Amino acid sequence: MDEFNFYNSENDGYRGGFGSYEDPVPTPPGTPFSSGGAQPPKKKRGGAAKVIALVLACTIAGGGAGVGGAYLYNRIAGPQNSTTIYEEDRPQVRTVVNTNNGQPMTPEQLYAANLASCVGITVNTTVNIFGQTSTSAASGSGFVLSQDGYIATNYHVIESAVNDASVTIQVSFANGDKYDAKLVGGEKDNDVAVLKIEASGLTPVTLGDSSKLVVGESVYAIGNPLGELTYSLTDGLVSALDRLITTGENGDTTTLNVLQTNCAINPGNSGGPLFDSYGNVIGITTAKYTQSSSGVNAEGLGFALPINDVKDILADLIAHGYVTGKPYMGIQVSNVSSEAQRYGISAGAAVSYVAEGSCAQKAGLQVNDIIIAIDDTAIDSSSALTAALSTGYKAGDTAALTVIRNQQELTLSITFDEKNAETEGRNQIQQTDQQQPNYGYGGYQWPFGNMFPW
Repeated sequence: MDEFNFYNSENDGYRGGFGSYEDPVPTPPGTPFSSGGAQPPKKKRGGAAKVIALVLACTIAGGGAGVGGAYLYNRIAGPQNSTTIYEEDRPQVRTVVNTNNGQPMTPEQLYAANLASCVGITVNTTVNIFGQTSTSAASGSGFVLSQDGYIATNYHVIESAVNDASVTIQVSFANGDKYDAKLVGGEKDNDVAVLKIEASGLTPVTLGDSSKLVVGESVYAIGNPLGELTYSLTDGLVSALDRLITTGENGDTTTLNVLQTNCAINPGNSGGPLFDSYGNVIGITTAKYTQSSSGVNAEGLGFALPINDVKDILADLIAHGYVTGKPYMGIQVSNVSSEAQRYGISAGAAVSYVAEGSCAQKAGLQVNDIIIAIDDTAIDSSSALTAALSTGYKAGDTAALTVIRNQQELTLSITFDEKNAETEGRNQIQQTDQQQPNYGYGGYQWPFGNMFPW
């Protein structure tokens, strides 16, 4: 497996993740998250996965630069597939609502048909430094999911607003309309978020079927590069499918399954739609290759989340505010350092904290335990534990944990909780409550890396 080391630029240190979601049967046009648009038969995707680290394409600029939960699923509908209709309710922008009668669109037709569905997102953060107030704006992109104002974007675009009520989000349209937005829900592991604005009569996109993509077919992105060159259209090809990319730095990295394109994707494009030639959204633009430490900035290497991987996530975020069914243990874990391993401590995920009432506590897991396996999957780090839970289990599943306790191996049976606000709330510990692993060597506490909640 090839591995390339890229480095995050100063303002792009965001995270993502990988999850496996399937949507094998396209839904008919006009239904929630419709596939829409007749398409010719295409080959199933395939190819070897590559692992690379990169920069997510969100930009941060000085103050104001750029323009950027239960819910009934059947309120999310794509535009009608019809002959060309010119929409005049937004007179500043002349848009075309159609899918060209099932035929591929020209770039001009595609842009006109989807411009009203694309938005700029500005996240305003105000800080007080030595008594002076400073405001900055993070700019990204997004697209309309429903006529009544649900908006999709990347999690890393709005991440600063997740736990800070003072951070505000604004959504802007090409015709000049601007709305304050609230965060409905975000999914950090898959870098997806949903916003809500108080609006009606909006033009939703039509969600396509990314499993039908083939390398070499045309794709188009509409977004807000640099947060200032708003509503730009770029075109390119599908360069590769099923890439595994690693984002992040300083040990806090996650993995995304993405498609690769040579569409120009730059800071500010994050969260915007990637269209096929029929006008269907088949991806969410997320990242680009950059290597800021050496000044290398390769062109023609952009990445997008396949829309099939996130359709269910978007629906869950709208309906519940979080992704249902994700497994959760209710623990904090750390990596066992190489120094500790030299003294005979096993590699694995070292338990630093066990939340009260969690499934981990019920299973008998204790602080200082080192998790070395889940069922038949070996665990040699906190990231390996994360990967095993994300790809192999759901809430309610039962698994066998192999742990090292006091240098003895034992097996515990655990039935996973669901990851939600309640279970995560139990795992929010105060600094004074954190316990570091101690393995009894004269009271010496082995050095571990950053703690990760699971």
